[in-house]
Amino acid sequence: MSERNGVSWCSMLAVYEQNDIGEKACEVFLQARRAGVEPSDFMVSSVLSACAGLATLEAGRVVHGLAVKACIEENIFVGSALVDMYGKCGSIEDSERAFFMMPRRNLICWNALIGGYAHQGLADVALELFKEMTNCKQSEGLQPNYVTFVCVLTACSRGGMVNVGMDIFESMRGKYGISPGAEHYACIVDMLGRAGQLERAYQFIRQMPIRPTISIWGALLGACKMHGKSELGKIAAENLFELDPQDSGNHVLLSNMFAAAGQWDEANLVRKEMKDVGIKKGAGCSWISVKNSIHVFQAKDTSHSRHYEIQAMLAKLRKDMKAAGYIPDTKLALYDLEDEEKELEVWNHSEKIALAFGLIALPPGVPIRITKNLRVCVDCHSAIKFISRIVHREIIVRDNNRFHRFMDNQCSCGDYW
Repeated sequence: MSERNGVSWCSMLAVYEQNDIGEKACEVFLQARRAGVEPSDFMVSSVLSACAGLATLEAGRVVHGLAVKACIEENIFVGSALVDMYGKCGSIEDSERAFFMMPRRNLICWNALIGGYAHQGLADVALELFKEMTNCKQSEGLQPNYVTFVCVLTACSRGGMVNVGMDIFESMRGKYGISPGAEHYACIVDMLGRAGQLERAYQFIRQMPIRPTISIWGALLGACKMHGKSELGKIAAENLFELDPQDSGNHVLLSNMFAAAGQWDEANLVRKEMKDVGIKKGAGCSWISVKNSIHVFQAKDTSHSRHYEIQAMLAKLRKDMKAAGYIPDTKLALYDLEDEEKELEVWNHSEKIALAFGLIALPPGVPIRITKNLRVCVDCHSAIKFISRIVHREIIVRDNNRFHRFMDNQCSCGDYW
């Protein structure tokens, strides 16, 4: 196009955001600003959604500032996007602040805050807000929808509230006239699985009126890995392979389940089958934003310009942790190695490397925020808890499942994830 106006810039930005290409969406937004385009409510809400997907809190704050300058902060679409962005970036306090500053609130912003609480593990607060939404006049008589119940049931799952979750699930059709969908059934399976009620979860799947989806069988397989139930895990995996035989994540999860149980022959067989049929494992990575620049790390990463400083920090942490009595959890090292080799294997996971970089790159006392594209492993979870006490820092990790807020050797998930 020879000339671009605000509409064309907004359209391009929206295309990238809606296709989960957040980096490009943010890039288009910056180009539009350089071209002198004033931020509209649609443009700002779209780029805030992109920031939410990337978990880039710093960039989200900058966009928020632009919204304030443009006097569109209280716009209902911008306000809802702010609630969602802050919640997905792990800053639940800012999400609350944005929510309560809105002069009017639609169902989207109520759902966003309930979902934010759920993913932070604040199940009681999420349920209290749900109750307020359905009863309070301030909610303007809004009725919960499909998404609301996904958020609420997620909260019950994260909080281990099985009885409450089952009651809410039953109320969907009976009280609100909403037919449960695959996401709701997956939440129930996840909830039962996390609580160790694996046989009940399996029977629940068998009795469902809909065909079990990938997310439903995946929830059961994840629970089997967590609780070491290999036989039931194999049943879940077989159904997953039937639905999506090329998904490497399901094969890796099954292999990890066997490895955690010390069943190395089975674990290696799964890996061999992946290789034989040409299924490649997706790379796990963690990233951290420092001074509006995103730094991405993979396991055993040596590519960063500050690699030697990162390794020195990792060595110092390892020494300090050992002196304080920390014992690495190596049962999830994916290879049949000697103990020392296993320890080195788990010590070079991407989230630990990102954490070490955060410690050398961020000022003392500033919270460290890390995002990982896979679920955080048991040893990294235990190690980061321990490190939070040693370095006296708040460490927030967003994995592909939930938020973990670490402080003083404690995690917001209560070790229930």
